Amino acid sequence: MFKSDLLEALSKVHWTVPLYVYIPVIGYLCYMAFAHSTVTIPGFFALFIGGLAFWTFAEYVLHRFVFHFVPKAEWALRIHFIFHGVHHDYPSDAKRLVMPPSASIPMALGLYLLFNWLLPPTYIFSFFPGFLIGYLVYDISHYAIHHFNFKGGMWKRIKQHHMLHHYQDPSKGYGVSSPIWDKVFRSDFVKK
Repeated sequence: MFKSDLLEALSKVHWTVPLYVYIPVIGYLCYMAFAHSTVTIPGFFALFIGGLAFWTFAEYVLHRFVFHFVPKAEWALRIHFIFHGVHHDYPSDAKRLVMPPSASIPMALGLYLLFNWLLPPTYIFSFFPGFLIGYLVYDISHYAIHHFNFKGGMWKRIKQHHMLHHYQDPSKGYGVSSPIWDKVFRSDFVKK
């Protein structure tokens, strides 16, 4: 995809890499929540679950309005292809199914700063670990959806939803780890 070996290497990642990057960050933020925050234990869990739930909305918004935004400029089309278009052209490429740290770390840092600015002091230490857990569930489940065969239940329905996005209509089905926002915003498929 790139003429540069370095850029090519930075665009590929093994599915376990996000776990190695973000689990220590989640642990550190949880430590900060309990050691350097005025949030109570029930408050921690409420904010944590709030971060996790907010991730599902962020996932939907990012996928629909950022990853599926098609710019007009040639250079912007190239960036769009690098970030998401390549995944639609090669949906079974195991090294391009989770977001590489070269893209996810700057995005996570920007979101951390935004949430830290919006939330009351020290709430970020409880909210952001939940948000990051949501991201990890999304990333790992996205890999699993493309590479595992599910025999039934919830995971089979989630896989079917995402495969319809890839192979039937990419203008629908933006929720990957949860189709709930597709139902809310009427971008769901009519399933038989």
